[in-house]
Amino acid sequence: MSNAEATASSDQTGTGKAEAAPAHNPEADRLRALLEPAVQANRLYLEDVAIVAGSHRVVHVVVDLPQEETGGVSLDAIADISRILSDVLDNDPADDGRPYDLEVSSPGVGRPLTEPRHWHRAKGRMARINVVQGENVMGRIASVDGDGVTIVPEIAVKKGMKPKQGDPMKLPFDRIRNGKVEIEFSHLNGDGLEPGHNGPSEEA
Repeated sequence: MSNAEATASSDQTGTGKAEAAPAHNPEADRLRALLEPAVQANRLYLEDVAIVAGSHRVVHVVVDLPQEETGGVSLDAIADISRILSDVLDNDPADDGRPYDLEVSSPGVGRPLTEPRHWHRAKGRMARINVVQGENVMGRIASVDGDGVTIVPEIAVKKGMKPKQGDPMKLPFDRIRNGKVEIEFSHLNGDGLEPGHNGPSEEA
């Protein structure tokens, strides 16, 4: 039975719970298989399932929008899927009866870009890219296809001057170690979040 009080938070710094989730274990993989159909049925993508073991377990679930969609998972969607997944876990036939807390969140803006779907979700955002055997790149993600990412690089200029954009460049996935979305404070909206920010979370 879930015993957590519902809360919600937004992660602008990339230090949200999604980044600190424990590594996979067999039980987490089993729960992923159990929960994934319910997540998909609600037009979401199951990013990760992790378990903090103990007499009172914590089941941490990270959900995201499908890669073809823009924006972030809304707080209402997080609340809805939290209730649904709590019911699924309460009816888990293999559950041993120990109490648990269910924490559901979406990836924070600081989630490393390590998979093609991550890059699709970050289209239009400014990112710092760690390149294999080459100079690292800062630029805006213009497009993503099956081979790699097209970046419009940002050229450094003197302080106080508007940044200049270089010519678009294609980086194959096999040349990218990872990337990280950069927060653009000049583009924050009235709620203090970037348009399409991707980081609400809720415990249920």
